[in-house]
Amino acid sequence: MAAIDSDIRSSNARFFLPDFCAAGAVLAVVLISEIVAIVFAIARHGLHESFWVDLAICSLFLLWIGLGCAAVLCRSRPWLQRMAPQRAALVAVALLVATIGVVSEVVFQLGQLWSTRLGSINAIFPADHWRFLLSNLAVGFIVSALALRYFYVTAEWKRSVEMAALARIRALQARIRPHFLFNSMNTIAALTRSNPQRAEEAVEDLADLFRASLSDAHTMITLKEEIDIARTHQRIEQLRLGPRLQVHWDVDALPMRAAVPCLIVQPLLENAVFHGIEMLPAGGAVHIRGRVNGDEIEIEVRNPIPPAQAGYSEREGNRMALENIRQRLELAWPGRARVQAQQENGEFCARLVFPYADRNEGMDNG
Repeated sequence: MAAIDSDIRSSNARFFLPDFCAAGAVLAVVLISEIVAIVFAIARHGLHESFWVDLAICSLFLLWIGLGCAAVLCRSRPWLQRMAPQRAALVAVALLVATIGVVSEVVFQLGQLWSTRLGSINAIFPADHWRFLLSNLAVGFIVSALALRYFYVTAEWKRSVEMAALARIRALQARIRPHFLFNSMNTIAALTRSNPQRAEEAVEDLADLFRASLSDAHTMITLKEEIDIARTHQRIEQLRLGPRLQVHWDVDALPMRAAVPCLIVQPLLENAVFHGIEMLPAGGAVHIRGRVNGDEIEIEVRNPIPPAQAGYSEREGNRMALENIRQRLELAWPGRARVQAQQENGEFCARLVFPYADRNEGMDNG
């Protein structure tokens, strides 16, 4: 059932038509209708003495058409998205043209009813039935076709950008550092004689890390699960480095049910150990702190670095990990998340800032 729900959400996300049930889309329809009404009013008669009356009439008519078309697309979207894109576009154009025809016919009949009651032709309503109806249908067909073509091209462009980002993330994700694998296997091999039970636990921890590393780049997990992955990595490194590695966790203030992309904290801990602690003869401590700041979550990872390592943040391994995390966060929350890195007072600090989304909302994104 979860797989079916995931497929449905994925299909919804890929559908080229915007969701006209959303308030933002309705507001856009209203604004566009008003802009078009202003253009039509000026184009027809210029700024004459009855310009505002002409603008009000044109605005009212275009708002009826715009909101009517939005309502039709809103109600028919679940049905349209089950079709092939080409067929959905044709059906959508037919629905829009039909809606424009119905609104135009209603306006004309209202004008006829008004004129009959007053005993004279009212200038507000159209007098030529077929000219008014056919011209509206022709303009509606052209505008609808152009709009749907724009929506389709925009959706395909966004999809190609997203697929390119996913490909980059998966490529980075697949590049597991050989040194970590070799060191872990050597440690496990040594434990098989001295402590078989701990060796078995280390193998399970390593399997968990590989499972997380090979997961879908779209996967959203809880913050607790992400921290557990990082703690698993810590246990493996602790076997090798012993007391040289200390990790201080200050994450009690974090909402553990918050949804986050998989593998955003663990790579920072891995970098802190590989580029920092492991390079220091006496080892050192990694500090991981987290807090909630308004509607954002901040996670900070600090580690000491050797004094001679100037430009630590620009090193290839660090740059790759930070770029990987940056792309994951951007994919989950476009334009709303950031990764900050700085070197000061002999320490390297990497800070993640991203929106606080609860588990259900986060899983909808995945």
